[in-house]
Amino acid sequence: MCCWSNFLAAHESMQNVVNFAPHATGKFHWNTIFFVTVFHILAIVALPYFSWQNILAAFVCWFIAGSWGVGIGYHRLMTHRGFKAPRWLERFFATCATLAVQAGPIAWVTTHRIHHAFTDQARDPHSPRHGKYWSHIGWIFRGTAQIQPTSAREKYSPDLIRDPYLVFIDKYYWITPIIVGGVLFAIGGVSMVLWAIFFRTVVQWHFTWLVNSATHLWGSRRFDTRDDSRNNGWIAAVTFGEGWHNNHHAYPRSARHGLTWREYDINWVQIRILERLGIISDVYAYEIEAAPEVSEMQKAA
Repeated sequence: MCCWSNFLAAHESMQNVVNFAPHATGKFHWNTIFFVTVFHILAIVALPYFSWQNILAAFVCWFIAGSWGVGIGYHRLMTHRGFKAPRWLERFFATCATLAVQAGPIAWVTTHRIHHAFTDQARDPHSPRHGKYWSHIGWIFRGTAQIQPTSAREKYSPDLIRDPYLVFIDKYYWITPIIVGGVLFAIGGVSMVLWAIFFRTVVQWHFTWLVNSATHLWGSRRFDTRDDSRNNGWIAAVTFGEGWHNNHHAYPRSARHGLTWREYDINWVQIRILERLGIISDVYAYEIEAAPEVSEMQKAA
């Protein structure tokens, strides 16, 4: 399989692209609006039921869904192919990611590959240039940014649609949180479900959406990329290293986003451990020592 960077370069030059209606046009997705609203309401309902047991359950689910699932699985492995993993591990990471309730693997990867192909341009699904609200949450409520036609999935995620398991969980990604919710109910009752499913999911949504919105608005720029990407340590802290966004947009395939010891990247540490254990291979990691001198313009940005 050719690397994603070559695949991306080939498709960036194509003129016949799918129109993803990145602006606030097209029909409203009332199902999405309804469920996102319900989750936010139940997240608020969870607050009076605080307990350290519920906090621990929420944290464990957050780590599994956010780090193993979205960060390492959906993003660094499945979207950018920053390393090679056995099929069982890729499926495991994808299953973990469905617990985040951020769409199935094919939908998520397709949207993110389009984001990289047209970052901060007209066809970017969630650029702040279309408005801060749009880039943070509005893009999932209206238009075709997240509701892609089959042609888009075939074009941007051909490697994923060949796996029947990924196709299945892409359609039924909501099963995982229901199963986990049942286990949590058996362990800690309704209050644990409120915290570890609803409260945790809502908080995690906004952490992930901050990568789409805030890291294209606030932070520092090490690399003079063609987009508005920024490195933001606060967002990196709540997304296990995904906030080093300028580094990532400069070298999308790199499985390492934090390029210095100060740029903490929990996802990269885990990838490195898996490599040392021989579970994954062909890890691509950009080394900052090879970077050119930072220009005065970049220092001032």
